[in-house]
Amino acid sequence: MVNQPVTGSQGGQAIAKLLIGSCDVVATMDDDGTELSGGSILIEDGSIIWVGASDPPDDAGAQRIDGRGTVALPGLVNTHHHLFQSLTRVRAQEHGLFDWLRELLPVWSGLDVEWVRAAASVGLAELALSGCTTTADHHYVFPSGRSGLLEAEIDAAREIGLRFHPCRGSMDRSEFGSGVSQSLVQDTDTVLAESEEALRRFHDPAPGAMLRIAIAPCSPFSATDRLMRESAELARRVGVRLHTHIAETIDEERFCLETYGKRPLEFLDEVGWLGPDVWLAHCVQLGEKDVSRIAETGTGAAWCPSSNMRLGSGVAPARSLLDAGAVVGIGVDGSASNDVGHMLAEARQALLMARSSGDSTAMSAREALRVATRGGAECLGRDDIGSIEPGKRADIALVGTNELGFAGAESDLLAAVLFCAPSRVRDLFVDGQPVVLGEQLVHADEDGIATEGRRVAKNIAANG
Repeated sequence: MVNQPVTGSQGGQAIAKLLIGSCDVVATMDDDGTELSGGSILIEDGSIIWVGASDPPDDAGAQRIDGRGTVALPGLVNTHHHLFQSLTRVRAQEHGLFDWLRELLPVWSGLDVEWVRAAASVGLAELALSGCTTTADHHYVFPSGRSGLLEAEIDAAREIGLRFHPCRGSMDRSEFGSGVSQSLVQDTDTVLAESEEALRRFHDPAPGAMLRIAIAPCSPFSATDRLMRESAELARRVGVRLHTHIAETIDEERFCLETYGKRPLEFLDEVGWLGPDVWLAHCVQLGEKDVSRIAETGTGAAWCPSSNMRLGSGVAPARSLLDAGAVVGIGVDGSASNDVGHMLAEARQALLMARSSGDSTAMSAREALRVATRGGAECLGRDDIGSIEPGKRADIALVGTNELGFAGAESDLLAAVLFCAPSRVRDLFVDGQPVVLGEQLVHADEDGIATEGRRVAKNIAANG
């Protein structure tokens, strides 16, 4: 049988067997950091069955992707986002977190299904085109009387083709003065009931799952201690993960000290929110004891360098966390506090921010890519993605290296993926199925997504 090149899911049929052949470099991100020059990857039924630099053992019937002129990476894993924010970019440009929230939360009170669907499509398309195969999303805004919001972003992820971890967020506190209005605050019992219903309807615990739900009260200043405690109890009873923002700013630290008599991480520890089933966004304002406590409890940290710089929040001690043995992944954060949903660019930002202390050896390109792949997978509790190894799900990004921005980088093409200007990936596969081919979305119309996003965003801008 003659092997045919991949041009998409032909006739709507899933690709059963696929050979990605002769890549310039395959960066496996396995435990040994194996890199294969001229490497190939054989995929069957969504799983990687062979990786090597020789001929595969049995590629009969496989469709083919020519990997020449590419670096193959495990699909990048985004550990923190707010997809709904994609239609409210470049607002509050000179504000810190609390003032930023005061300006934007009233705008977000207009959130509805149309908004969420359009914003999620924009954000997920951005992520896919930048090499991301799996993303979490922290959706914590549920205006009174609006339903179907979580469903809307789940539908968008299904259409684009990404592996998706939506986090059912919540706010039940409005009095602290950040701009949280009563229309955005839900009753604690309602939050818990709706969170449990979301788990029942959508969470898939099976290996290789495309959709998993996490429980995610927004933050210590917008969620009561009761909601934090009972959310943790719910998640552990059902067996799902927990996620929240923590230690993002000095204002947050001041609030926790005044309200609870404890610093943010100490508060989380008290309410049962540290452990290997938890990952925390930002973790900027941490002391040495906080770093040690995160590491010793197996808690994950979602590092969001661009957002932290944009809002002037500070620099997360990612190097210290990694050195302490903590689990660290990368998050683009919401596109209203970053304005970009590009995972390769975020990994590059992480690399550069780690060196901003004055130490050019603080982080290598390979380590930053490892944080963006293996680290992200571990944050989300996934041992079935994050590396290119037999038995793992076939989530793979091919970064083209023949374009102008890579000319002159032949000495180390893998490092060039971050050191040189990040661009679109050439091809992207999720569970062995094409999501991006030739820098174009396979299952969705990029121009249509952009047009609809601009249309809805204009309506949002007109109303506030």
